Amino acid sequence: MATSLPLADSCCSPLTGGALDDDAAIALAAKFKALSDPARVRLVSMIAAADGGEACICDLTAPLGLSQPTVSHHMKLLAAAGLVTREQRGRWAYYRVVEDELTSLAGALRVGREIPVNLR
Repeated sequence: MATSLPLADSCCSPLTGGALDDDAAIALAAKFKALSDPARVRLVSMIAAADGGEACICDLTAPLGLSQPTVSHHMKLLAAAGLVTREQRGRWAYYRVVEDELTSLAGALRVGREIPVNLR
C-alpha cells in the first residue's frame, strides 16, 4: 500500500505539497535512478504489457537485442529498487511490475499532490 513521503518543515511547493526530508528524497531518487536507463524503461513497459502482467527473462532479451546477462543485470537493479518482483521457476526467472510503486512514481510528477511512495 502506498504511503505519503514524510515532509520536512517548510513552505509548501506545488510539486510535492512540501519539502521532502532526506530519507524520502534518497528513496525517491533511487527509484528514478533505476529507471534512468532506456533499456530498463523498456523492460518495465514490456513486463507491464505482457500477458498476465508477467514476463520470463527468456522473453525479454531478444526484443532489446541484449544478452541474457545484461538483461539480468538490468532486472536486478529494477528489483532492488522495488519496481519489479522476481519469481524463480525452474531455470527461468519471471518478473512482475509492482504497480503501486509505478503509481507512486507517477504521483511524484503530478503538480499539487503529495508524493505517495513506499519507503524501504
